Amino acid sequence: MPNNKSCKKRLITNAKRNERNRQNRAMMRSKVKVYRDTIEAKSADEKATTLNEMYRLIDTQARKGLMPKTRASRLKSRMAAAAAK
Repeated sequence: MPNNKSCKKRLITNAKRNERNRQNRAMMRSKVKVYRDTIEAKSADEKATTLNEMYRLIDTQARKGLMPKTRASRLKSRMAAAAAK
């Protein structure tokens, strides 16, 4: 247990951030799974719009630091390849 007031505050804020990051990561993973499952049944226009939404989500998560930029680009590349099939 921390002794300083600032260390106690850091413990609390780190716990809050950890929980927020965990929720964001879980939300992103579930949306990626839904995208992969439903991409084949969509029309070309729907594929383009959902791909745009997924790009926006992945870029936001990478910018927040929830995933490395290289992983984000790899994920976007794989999604584009799946949509192009």
